[in-house]
This record gives sequence, structure tokens and C-alpha cells, in this order.
Amino acid sequence: MTDRYVVDLEEVDETRVAVVGGKGAHLGGLSRIEGIRVPDGFCVTTDAFRRAMAEVPSLDDRLDELSRLDPEDREAIRTLSAHMRRVIEEVAVPGDVAVAVTRALGRFGEQGAYAVRSSATAEDLPTASFAGQQDTYLNVLGPAAVLQHISRCWASVFTERAVIYRQRNGIDHRTVDMAVVVQRMVFPDASGILFTADPVTGNRKVATVDAGFGLGEALVSGLVNPDVFSVRDGEVVTRTIAVKERAVHALPAGGTREVAVDVRQRERPALTDEQAVRLVGLGRRIEARFGCPQDIEWCLVDDGFRIVQSRPITTLFPLPVLADGDSENHVYVSVGHQQMMTDAMRPLGFSMWQLTAMVPMLEAGGRLFVDVTRRLASPASRDGLLDVLGKGDPLVRDALETVLGQGGFVPSIPDVAPDGPPPTGAPAPVETDPGVVTELIERSRTSIAALERDIRAKEGPALFDFLLEAFEEHRRVLGDPLSMQAIMAGMDATWWLNDKLWQWLGEKNAADTLTLSAPDNITSEMGLALLDVADVIRPLPEVLAFLRDAEHLEDATFLDELAKTAGGGEARDAIEAYLDRYGMRCVGEIDITRPRWRECPTTLVPVILDNVRNFGPGAAGRRFEEGRRKALQKEQDVLSRLRTLPEGDRKADETRRMIDRVRTFIGYREYPKYGIVSRYFVYKQALLAEAEWLVRENVLSEKEDAFYLTFQELHEAVRSNRADEQLIQRRKEEFRSYRALTPPRVLTSDGEALTGAYRRDDVPAGALTGLPVSAGTVEGRARVVLDMAEADLEAGDILVTVFTDPSWSPLFVGIAGLVTEVGGLMTHGAVIAREYGLPAVVGVDRATRLIRDGQRIRVHGTDGYVELLP
Repeated sequence: MTDRYVVDLEEVDETRVAVVGGKGAHLGGLSRIEGIRVPDGFCVTTDAFRRAMAEVPSLDDRLDELSRLDPEDREAIRTLSAHMRRVIEEVAVPGDVAVAVTRALGRFGEQGAYAVRSSATAEDLPTASFAGQQDTYLNVLGPAAVLQHISRCWASVFTERAVIYRQRNGIDHRTVDMAVVVQRMVFPDASGILFTADPVTGNRKVATVDAGFGLGEALVSGLVNPDVFSVRDGEVVTRTIAVKERAVHALPAGGTREVAVDVRQRERPALTDEQAVRLVGLGRRIEARFGCPQDIEWCLVDDGFRIVQSRPITTLFPLPVLADGDSENHVYVSVGHQQMMTDAMRPLGFSMWQLTAMVPMLEAGGRLFVDVTRRLASPASRDGLLDVLGKGDPLVRDALETVLGQGGFVPSIPDVAPDGPPPTGAPAPVETDPGVVTELIERSRTSIAALERDIRAKEGPALFDFLLEAFEEHRRVLGDPLSMQAIMAGMDATWWLNDKLWQWLGEKNAADTLTLSAPDNITSEMGLALLDVADVIRPLPEVLAFLRDAEHLEDATFLDELAKTAGGGEARDAIEAYLDRYGMRCVGEIDITRPRWRECPTTLVPVILDNVRNFGPGAAGRRFEEGRRKALQKEQDVLSRLRTLPEGDRKADETRRMIDRVRTFIGYREYPKYGIVSRYFVYKQALLAEAEWLVRENVLSEKEDAFYLTFQELHEAVRSNRADEQLIQRRKEEFRSYRALTPPRVLTSDGEALTGAYRRDDVPAGALTGLPVSAGTVEGRARVVLDMAEADLEAGDILVTVFTDPSWSPLFVGIAGLVTEVGGLMTHGAVIAREYGLPAVVGVDRATRLIRDGQRIRVHGTDGYVELLP
């Protein structure tokens, strides 16, 4: 039966979330699946909730107050949310709602026992589960008690945990309505949770069943350890039977209580293997209905299963979409871990990278991955792939070796020519000639200048046609054989020096010092150039006062307002000159949608002020010269020691040639990325002009909506003058959920997410293991920084962050050491750390969570670990 306030479960499905909330919609959908039994019941609709909330005094004022609270101010949220719940519970259920509920209870059995369960409209969604955020009441007896508990469910929309969850996920409190599910109570022999994918590894082919005696509250509340069954391909592959001392049972007078399990039953499995397999079969039907892995609550009654809830498992990392009919195994390597940008990207961002990349890339969870299955399967390419990836990031290699160790997942196939450029090769034959680098830089500048000139006349669909041609030139420049040779020459020389000088002299990571202040490093020059900006600003007191008053700084007017202060014209000119050369950079710069420094120049203000405070005039020149002097001293020391060895002259001559080679080419390692990002800024400006036109035409609500369309979709929107507003909104919700996920280094088509491990026994107990990328040891205060714009660093601080791309380099001039969660020997942060002589350890798992901001730490950049000091 259906009316405005009550609708039977069997009459709804997952399309009715707005009416019956996430839980109610899923239960309705479950009831429509053949073979799935759901306890009978009905939903009290969101209309009833809104009708009741209209009776709550001052609710709008309280909602305004709640929205202004800081999500981290737990005490204020606790106080206000408790007050709101109390007020709602004290308001009587409106009479017409009470009549509808009582009538429904009469149909299902007025004196029966019921479960009364919250069902919010932002609950059990693919992008936000809200699991456990609102309330459920079991074994409720009689109409009066049911109505009372409906009020309590309404009030639970303002539990402290639900309020904080919404605020942290960017969900407006006013947009969430609460329905209530009322179902006939089930009194099970056993109950528990079924995950249709392994919640730990992410493997979609392994289901996990948690089971215990009595009601499921004993498991959910952590009262007992469950029996755990892992099921794959219709067979229990592992089982752990727990000692179950307690259970939760229903009371005859209503409610539940905790009871002791009979001693003779405590070690008896709550399910047989056959029952676990049968339950997983039901789970697969449910998963197929909802289209994604499910977290399912179940009850066993007289050897039959009842399903009482199913929600998406939102913590699993999504998988790349396979072509229709593709049932082969695949292994994917994260692009973000190579590019030092593991944040989620918006659709325009990842689609642009796909269109300009040298190898095919697949999207999952807002990140990009490369399918390396064929290279792993071919003996000819496998070792080379593992070697080059291992040199960059040992954790990637370990994760791939773990997959290879899973018998048969990657079958061995005859040698094939891999797609794209070879992963590694013999040392490049390019001559050690600085003119090579000069020529390459000039080629890049010429190509970018042509792009800037030619794109000015393009607009509308013609712009997109032009950009597709520009992407061809983009890839041609990126794949320039001479450029590849120069990059590999610098990397190979680095590895040669480290290997040989360790072998001959016992010197660890000797190349770190030998590459200090190497020429033509655009990224290290960028950091030093901001010291020069600080030199201009340091003697200008009114400019300093203007910059320190950060609250009034607006990006759109910043430079003009700066110029109005005494000395501001000179300061503006210095910043403008810096932005002309480096304004296309930003944190996460491989994502075209991220705001560039030219667009948000105030991002640089904290770094400039740090430079003014921590350095004196002329610091840039002194630092560069000091690095060059140290490198020269190291070269002389190494060569003189080598000459005392057997065959010393030969070894010294070879080493000198390699030192010349590494100093000639290692700086160029940073230039191709600079060229890419320079081109990206040109593309972005042109695309934003199209987005602004679409806003004027009322096709888009705001120009940033274009970021939630792929390049191809934006092209179509410009061509047709139409855009799918619902698609854009869905993409925004997906992006918000993807930001909360941590991408794995390696992902398989089964869904297994692998992060890899260090196989080392030379690290002190309690120390954090990582990859040594820049030699030396330093002790200091850790500054855990997640946003470059919020960095507040002093001389001697050690920067601890998730990852650093080139945009972080200006911070490097003022710190004493570096620790990151992501990185490799030849990634940008490592190169610049060596350039500046900073001890650095990268690839430290969960560094930003295990190291406290302000804690003293010791970074062992030579040996690759971090000590946490008292």
C-alpha cells in the first residue's frame, strides 16, 4: 500500500532513494531479486520527515549554526547536535503520519516485533556509505513504541558522527532527508556480514563471510570475534573459527540483551561450509543487481537466509573498465606514483593526460594506470620492466613480483614487442656535449612558441580540431629520440657512479654529491629564483606588511593591489617576471584542472615570506656556488682515492668521464616535464575560454563544470551547445569520493590492490623504512605539510608530505631534509633534493600519519630510513 507517508518495501527499488532513503531503496531492490528473501515491512517516507521537521522550532537557525562549525571542532558539534536531537525527539509524530504508520502496522501485525531503522537519502550510495552513522532499533513492540523510535531515527540524522561525516564529505546538511524502514523482526540462529569482495585486499573474486550466533549487533559492536570464511569459485578456501563467548538476543518484552553462549557451543562454527558457499551465491546475485561489490547483512533462520541490508563497499579502489568480452587477467601500474601526483584527477585532467601520453592509459578512481600484463608475461621484457621500475620505486617492483608469485595469474607467453617505448636499454650513445641539452631546450621553446602563436585564432569546434593536432606535436616533442637519449644518459651515469663507487670505494650514493648544482636544471633554478624575488621584497616594509596581511589577498586583484603600496611596483615586477617563467606550475600539475600559480599567485606568498625570514640577500647565488664547490671537491676526492687502487688510473678516467656525463645531462631530466606543463597551460587557457562561452550560453552553470567533462565530452558540448547537467553532478560526487581513496601502486583486474613492501633487515627497530634518494643524515623538527600554500617552515625543518612534484621545489631551499610517502630515485623530489644537498628518504608508507607535526626525527638519506626521536 502506498500513500504520501508510507510505502511498502516491495513497491520501491533503488531508483526511489529520494523517497525512502538509501537503505529502504536497497531493501526494495533486494526484494525483487529471485531467491533473495527480505523481511516484510514498509518505509516511512522523507515526506513524513519533512512534515515532522516543519514542527521543530528554530531548526533553520540551528542548521545555519551547524554549517558554520569547523569539522574538527568536535566539542561544538557534539553540543549542538545533541541539542538538535533532543528537540526533534520531543516533537510528537504529526497526527496524519501517525495514522499512516498505525494503519501499516495493522496490515503487518500490530502486536508483532519490528526493527525500526534509519534510512537517509545520503546513505548506502556508491560514493558514500554512511555505514553506522544513523540509528537502528531492534525488537520494538507495539504502535506507540514504533512511533517513538521513528522519532529517534529522525533525530539520528544529527548524531555527532553523521554530522562530521557529512561535513568531511562536503554534503550539505539541508540536502539530507531521513526515511525510516520498519520491518518484521527476524530472530536468527546466526547472523553476520558478507563482503562480496575481500575488504582487505580488494580482490573481487574472493568473498568474505563473518558469522556469529544470535543477532548481528554482537559482531557490529565488536562484542565478539566472528567466524571468518573466505570463498572463491564456490569453495571455502580459508576459515577461522572463533571462540564465541557472548551473543545478543531479543527480549520478550522488547529490546535486546547480551547473553553468554553455552560453553558447549562456543567453538562450534556459526555456519557450515555449505551454508557459507550458498550465502556467497546469494551475494553474487545481489552484486549483479546493484552493479558493484556489496557489504551485506544477513540472518540465518531455520537454514534459510534473510537479507536485512546491502550497501556498496565504498572503500574498494575501482577497477579500469575492460572491453566487452575481455576476461583475461590484467596487471596495472599506477601512473601517479611515477608522476608524483597520486591525488584524484577530474575527467578533463585525466583525459588530457591520456591524449598526450606516450603509452595507453586507463582510468580508475580518478587515477591513471598502465597495463603492463604483456611486458610481465614476456620473458624478454619482464626483467627490464622490473629493473627500471625497481630503480624508480622498489615497492612497485615488490608488488609486481608478488603478483608474479601468484601461480598462473600472469601466464608466460612468447616474446612480443611491447607497446610504446622500451622500458630500458643499453647506455645511450649520445655524446657528452652540453650543446645537446642547449639544442633540446631550444627545440622545446620553439615548439611552445608556435603553439602559443597558432592557438590564438582558434575557437569553437575548430579549436578542438587544432588541439588534436597539437597533441601529436606534444607527443613528438616528448618522444624526441635525442631527448630520450639525454635523459637516459644522465640516469645511466648516476647508476654507474653509485654502483662503481660503492664497489671500488665503499661510497654509498656518491652521485648525490657529484650532481650538486648541476647546470640546466629548470626545477632547481625555479626554487633559487624565488630567493631572488625575496631579495627584492626584503627591504620594502610596506610590501612586507601587505603580504603578511594574507586574509585580504585575492588572486584576481593581488598584483594590482600590491603595486599600490610603497615599493609595490618593484615587487610586482619581480613576481610578474617569476610568473612569466614559472607561472604554469602548481601542485599536481599533471592535472590540467588544478589552479596554476599564474591563476593563483597568492599561493607563493607564504614561501616568499619564509625566504625573507630565513635567508639573507644573495642567498640564491651563494647556494648554487656552494653546491658546485662541494661537487668539485667530491670529484677531486673520489678521483684521487681511485688512483691509489689497482688499475686506479683506468678507474679514475672512467669515473671522470661519467662525472662529466652526469653533470652534463642530469639537469635536463627536469626539462621535459617543464615543457609538458608549459603546453598544458596554453591548452587550459584556450579551453577555459570555451567554458566561459558555454556559461554565457547557459550550457554550463560555471566554467569549472567543464573540468567534470572529458576532452571529448567538452568538444561535443561546444559543438552541440548542450551538456548533461546530471552527468556533471554525478562526476562531482564521484570525484569527492575518489579523493578519499588511496591509490595502490599496483592493481590487478581481480581488484587486488598491492602497495609492496621493503624486504630489509638492516633498519633499526621502530624506524620507518623508505628508499634512500639523497645522501646524508639530518636531525630536526618534522613539519607535516599536506598543502604547499599552508607551509610554515623555518630553517632546519624537515618537510614531511605525501608527494612532491616540481611545484614544491621553492620549499626545498629552506629545509634541512625531506620525507615523502611516494617517490623514487629519479622522481623530481629526489632529483631536487640531491641538487640542493638535502638528505631525503621517499616511499615511506603512511609517513604523514606516523610522524607527528613538530616531532623531532632523524633522516638517514644514505641508508633509507627515518628515526622517530623522543
